[in-house]
Amino acid sequence: MQTKRTEVAVIGAGTAGMSAYRAARAGGKRALLIESGPYGTTCARVGCMPSKLLIAAAEAAHAVRAAPAFGVHPGPLRIAGKEVMARVRSERDRFVGFVLDGIEQIPAEDKLRGHARFLGPGRLQLDDHTIIEADSVVIATGSTPIVPDEWRRAGPRVITSDQVFDWTDLPDSVAVVGTGVIGLELGQALHRLGVRVTLFARGGSVVQLSDPLVREVAARALADELDIRFQTEIAALEADADKDGGQVALTSRDAAGNLRTERFSYVLAAIGRSPNVGGLGLESAQLALDRHGIPLYDKHTMQCGSSAVFIAGDADNERPVLPEAADQGRIAGDNAARFPRTQPGLRRTPLTIAFSEPQIAVVGASYKELCVSHGGRFAIGQVSFENQGRSRVMLQNHGMLRVYGEFGSGRFLGAELAGPRAEHLGHLLAWACQAKLTVAAMLDMPFYHPVVEEGVRTALRDLAHHLSKEPEEVCQDCTPGT
Repeated sequence: MQTKRTEVAVIGAGTAGMSAYRAARAGGKRALLIESGPYGTTCARVGCMPSKLLIAAAEAAHAVRAAPAFGVHPGPLRIAGKEVMARVRSERDRFVGFVLDGIEQIPAEDKLRGHARFLGPGRLQLDDHTIIEADSVVIATGSTPIVPDEWRRAGPRVITSDQVFDWTDLPDSVAVVGTGVIGLELGQALHRLGVRVTLFARGGSVVQLSDPLVREVAARALADELDIRFQTEIAALEADADKDGGQVALTSRDAAGNLRTERFSYVLAAIGRSPNVGGLGLESAQLALDRHGIPLYDKHTMQCGSSAVFIAGDADNERPVLPEAADQGRIAGDNAARFPRTQPGLRRTPLTIAFSEPQIAVVGASYKELCVSHGGRFAIGQVSFENQGRSRVMLQNHGMLRVYGEFGSGRFLGAELAGPRAEHLGHLLAWACQAKLTVAAMLDMPFYHPVVEEGVRTALRDLAHHLSKEPEEVCQDCTPGT
């Protein structure tokens, strides 16, 4: 057993871990980067990049099907599954290669392989070969898709998104359990590529939407295209090797208690991800933990209590998206290097996007958060995209945008939307939110014609109208059950 001494030890070499390592080095400290699995970020290997490759192929197929509505009649559509997946894997490997190039640039003496666990504050053990003594530690261990044990017993055809991007061909059918970002994006993409897809959701949620009106509009638009079963639980999963070379028999239970058994080539578990903190020996680090076993930390410094331990990325279970992981890793690494003189880092306006159709985005404070922080005393403006000019031109006229503003100050607080070009509208609104603009100031900005952004102006005008009135004693939107 060898012993290594360092000033900063970073556990995990994903997006957050690499950002933390670089920040610590930029702070003039010696740092070690520890990784137990394959190098390459979740985003590049099994997340945002390969999923967008699959979505891009699906959009191309959808455009061919939609063309006759414009008076354009292409020839018969043929989807070559092997070619689709070959491009996904090839481009995925290219993106992973960029990450590996970055890893290669890190000095070999700064990289250690093995599973790390705490022996005590500032003391780690890697497998059975190395003891690390560090002045400060950054936990950036990422997360893992959740698959219940009873589902795993149904065999290898119960998968997570991690396995999808290693397919060499498209399957005949897939049951997607979960209508979060991963489930919705992959489910719709596979459907548009000719796979028989059914999506199951225990409740009525769609991605990260909490605004009941936007959620209802989004669910209706998606259900027009997809087989989505809301308020439906998975009662049982069983391997069915006698059917077509191997399938999974899925039994579901709807809200009325009715059971239904169907067979699928695969069942994709997309019910969430769990932070990888269980095997770290956190009890030896003497950290206070929440009810999920995650260290309690300051969201502005990423410091765990008053200790020399910091946490970043998916491991803290706050905002599991790449931009947040990079920011959190940078803050954690910087403060690990300057400990004990920690300081707040830049936490940007929250922005989450689902690349479905309609696209879905939540910006700034969500409806649910505002019902708590503002006690329901905030104004709401809205616009439907059904008759919005540019949206109708593109035949993408479905969805709704709801924007939120603060009484008194007139400040723009956030938005939830499902509609065309939401990835761009979301950025526009996030910048306004981070700049602390008022709704009046936003309406002073230029709007071209005809653009989808004109829908933003319509919603802001509606919001300005409501902000001009005295707030009522109770916001009816925030009554229980909405």
